[in-house]
Amino acid sequence: MKVRSIVRASLCVVLWFGIALAQEAGSAPAKPPLAGSQVSDFYPVAVWYGGGKARAPMLERLVSTSAARWGRELDQIKSVGFNTVKCWVDWASNEPKPGEFDFRNLDLLLRLAQERGLRVVVQIYLDSAPDWVGGRYPDGRYVDRSGAVITSQAAPGFCIDHAGVRAEVVKYLEALSREANQFPALYGWDVWSEPHVINWADFAYLTNPEFCFCPASQARFREWLKTKYGTLEALNAAWYRGFTNWDGVAPPRFSTILSYTDYLDWRAYIDDKLAGDLRTRVEAIRSADQAHAITSHAAVPALFTSPTDGYGEPDDFKMSESADFFGTSLYPKHSESVRPWSREMLAAGLDFTRSAGHSSGKGFWIGELQAGQGATGMRIAAPVDSHDEELWLWQVLAHGAREISIYAWYPMSSGFESNGYGLINLDGTLTPRSRAAGQVAREIAQNGSELLASEPAAAQVAVLFNRLSYMVGGSQASLSKLGNAPRDSLMGVHRAFSEQQIPVDFVDPRDVLRDKLSQYKILFLPFPVMLSKNVAEGIARFIQNGGTVIAEARLAWNDERGFSSDEIPGMGLATVFGAREKVIRPVEKPEIILEANPGLPGWTPGAHLTAEAFEEELEPLPGSRVLARFADGAPAIVENRYGKGKAILVGSFLALAYERQPSDPVKQVLLAFARAAGATPDVTVAGSGTEQVEVRRLVGDHAEFLFAFNHSTQAADATISVAMPWAVREARSVNQHQRVSLSESQGRTVLKKQMAGGDIWVVRLDRK
Repeated sequence: MKVRSIVRASLCVVLWFGIALAQEAGSAPAKPPLAGSQVSDFYPVAVWYGGGKARAPMLERLVSTSAARWGRELDQIKSVGFNTVKCWVDWASNEPKPGEFDFRNLDLLLRLAQERGLRVVVQIYLDSAPDWVGGRYPDGRYVDRSGAVITSQAAPGFCIDHAGVRAEVVKYLEALSREANQFPALYGWDVWSEPHVINWADFAYLTNPEFCFCPASQARFREWLKTKYGTLEALNAAWYRGFTNWDGVAPPRFSTILSYTDYLDWRAYIDDKLAGDLRTRVEAIRSADQAHAITSHAAVPALFTSPTDGYGEPDDFKMSESADFFGTSLYPKHSESVRPWSREMLAAGLDFTRSAGHSSGKGFWIGELQAGQGATGMRIAAPVDSHDEELWLWQVLAHGAREISIYAWYPMSSGFESNGYGLINLDGTLTPRSRAAGQVAREIAQNGSELLASEPAAAQVAVLFNRLSYMVGGSQASLSKLGNAPRDSLMGVHRAFSEQQIPVDFVDPRDVLRDKLSQYKILFLPFPVMLSKNVAEGIARFIQNGGTVIAEARLAWNDERGFSSDEIPGMGLATVFGAREKVIRPVEKPEIILEANPGLPGWTPGAHLTAEAFEEELEPLPGSRVLARFADGAPAIVENRYGKGKAILVGSFLALAYERQPSDPVKQVLLAFARAAGATPDVTVAGSGTEQVEVRRLVGDHAEFLFAFNHSTQAADATISVAMPWAVREARSVNQHQRVSLSESQGRTVLKKQMAGGDIWVVRLDRK
């Protein structure tokens, strides 16, 4: 659990010389598991258990009683209902001396699991590195931008950019892969827990630390730049510098009035570096394992983090390309959170992680799902109860996760998280939430083949996740007075549609470049203040070919170099959207008044909307149409036909406003745009008390799963209408174990349910 990342989220990852990281991160996806390597009806629901009570990444020392004691604990895990355990290994314990490997703990656990019919996912910790690595490669230590050299003390290990360190990492992983593949119990790998440039250490004595500035990391950055720019002259022109040789090129360490393109390159490089480092780990394990899934998981979905973080936050879309699956940790009641995650935050985070895998044609895994009460020293969060555990398990399943690992079986036995995050008690006694989680695990296993053959219902609405939007002004994040506006804007769009049972995908700029948007009816560009030129061209193509795009204020104001456009919207998008910025004024809560427009279903002429942060007065171009005005009569929303499609420009930040202070008029405007584009919900929910009822679907050729969650404490009389792709033979509740009555109305399947407060209803519908 990367505490820094979780705090931030709530306030709110190969070859080295001769192959540039920019090429590496954009290459073909990692090789998927071989056909038949996984049991097709086996859905893994695991708990973290590494043998005994030692907390990850520590390993318990083996004694004469270890096998018997571990066996009893594995028997308990299986009897509760789990079919898999996620164990861990750490490099320091496994290779105490160079080339001398000790895998006895792993061997024992794999053997004991195999005897009990349990499968095993192996979690790898390289950050817990042997001390001899530092002795052999003294120049392999991490270096902060201040020049401070980090001496590892069990963590954070050593910098993989160093050729010697990287070679030792690869040798260890290859040996580990050969060892574990001797055991049929092996199910898969998680090769990197919560990727960052530097893990499992926090440096309070450093001011705004940033990594890594060791000689090897700087050399690697130069290789990346050589691939991007080709010549030193081109780099000098881009950075406004006068380097006379490549050896003088270095990452920016501080902000100046000219430090923007260099900083943007540095942050883009870090994204590529993390994806490349993940690929190195995957390829090392793959050297001896052509059968099992190789994965990694983020500390929190990248939706909630910032690419400007000095420890290096991964881009989930790029990371998903580097492994068979990429997922996330999920701690909705972490002790460092300001408050427990809302239903909207949980849904947005899971949809984001799912979307990152979907972009590469893959699913996702939940690397860590909170098991028990959060504790960090005397920061103790609200208790985790049985309902929490059931809700989180069914939610991640409803979003399409292909594996779930609950963290952890025992509470933490030591450290600042002592006695936190366990599914059972430290004395070994079961808890109500462990029994509840085990029951859900059984119910999932009973439907494993159909669940694995199902996918989340396809989205008609797409939202662009653009990391450039965080970096206007370069390294001076303090220049913004809007807080985490990119995150909140993304969440605002998601919230508006999620509340109406309309699925949403987040898409990456590379999805735009690859023309992968044709599956969507409408694309939203929230907080689109910085775009690359080729992405702007891709957006124009999508509109020209018949798509609808809704963009907010200051569209393409800056390009990927940090340079302002001559006009706003920039890069030719003013012509596409039929308007340009005339003047922009800081206004805390701009008022927007709708004009009449019969082409927008649900649009209410005269309605007043409250937006956020700015009034961007728009100058309509010939052929465009004003849809709304600010209170002073200046154009605020403009619509334009472009090719076969439609472009709508909003002169403020509606999505940001909706996330921070939800209002029905703003939501109805966002929904009107989508309805006019042809986006319609496949699910509707009606009845008294159903305002907080959420419905999710997994759709397959032979079975469909419907998940209904009543997030209110009050009862709901729910009538759920679903547009099914085929006729239903029968329906059964998976978690309430009873037949479900169906009816047909206007070509839709109708289910009715009296849902108690907090009720969860999972229904399996089989094809006729």
